[in-house]
Amino acid sequence: MKTLQGIVIGLNTTNTAKVLVSRLWQHPLYKKSVARSKKYACHYIDIKLAVGDTVVIQETKPISKTKKFIVNKVVEQK
Repeated sequence: MKTLQGIVIGLNTTNTAKVLVSRLWQHPLYKKSVARSKKYACHYIDIKLAVGDTVVIQETKPISKTKKFIVNKVVEQK
């Protein structure tokens, strides 16, 4: 299963956290490093989260229309 590391940017609804995952890749022609980011809606239970925390998320079976990841653990708290 896929695991990603990102930053919590929102705790809008119950048991759902928005996590921003950033990655760097090199442009094939210009050889310049380009930053890309994507937001994931993640499910969490019994974990204390705050905006700005660094978390590890893991892919799982679909929980709802947008939630396909769960928060696995908190790496660094803000």
